[in-house]
Amino acid sequence: MTVALRPSGRLGLVGVLLLLGIGWGSTQSLGKLAVSSGHQHFGLIFWQLVIGAVVLGTLNLLRRKSFAITCAGLRFAVVIALIGTLIPNSTFYMSVAHLPGGVMSILISTVPLLSLPLALMLGMDRFSPLRLLGLCCGVLGVALIALPQTSLPSPGMVAWLPVALIGPLFYAMEGNYVAKWGTAGLDAVQAMFWASSVGALMALPLTLWSGQWISPLPPYGVPELALIASSCVHALVYAGYVWLAARAGAVFATQVAYVVTGSGVLWAMLLLGERFSGWVWAALAVMLLGLFLVQPRQRPQPAVA
Repeated sequence: MTVALRPSGRLGLVGVLLLLGIGWGSTQSLGKLAVSSGHQHFGLIFWQLVIGAVVLGTLNLLRRKSFAITCAGLRFAVVIALIGTLIPNSTFYMSVAHLPGGVMSILISTVPLLSLPLALMLGMDRFSPLRLLGLCCGVLGVALIALPQTSLPSPGMVAWLPVALIGPLFYAMEGNYVAKWGTAGLDAVQAMFWASSVGALMALPLTLWSGQWISPLPPYGVPELALIASSCVHALVYAGYVWLAARAGAVFATQVAYVVTGSGVLWAMLLLGERFSGWVWAALAVMLLGLFLVQPRQRPQPAVA
């Protein structure tokens, strides 16, 4: 049920949407800074999950919510930790070390493009010609980055594009998993707290076994500060996104993807000093068009004053 909002209320929600998208967009560039000194993916993921669990756990305490979890909830946390963090974040940190942060921000817009065919296969969505066109735009956007020799600073970077697309694929799988099977009775903050906690326990032995341990002791340089900032921003933005979806509806909240992609490119220019060829800008435009075409449409709902 959607709440009818006054214009000032709608303006406030748009402001929240922009704030969330700008914050989320910064995590791509912060991730690139985090790997700039040679930190490897398992070590980064472990501390990202620990920081996320602390932030979300604190938020849960402030809300005075329970930390109790059932066997079904624990199973959910394990699945989400795997397909929502360990696998996609590993490929993100590996690829962002080789690709521009702005390109990574453009590629993250493929999440809804990849989500649609998965939703169709699971019987959770309907086919339409316009949405098929949106998928074609997504393919074209990736091609505009991969094929022209002048699109990327180095032609050798093209080999990392498939690795970079593994993350969006698993995020799309995560979204469809949650949409179809739910969160086992946990609300969003509780679910992500447990997913982060379980994920940290899973990542710790991988971190130690691979020799990728990162010392938590100071001094902290730019990579360590970027990791802390990215982890806190991600946890807070996710909680904010859930609040926005509950307040204004999931369809409105999904529009954050446009802001994440656009601001991610701008963050890369500001924080990393990146500049892009015309091919990359064309890819951004085509991706945003594809994102618009595959977005779910608002269904009429009764309004409550």
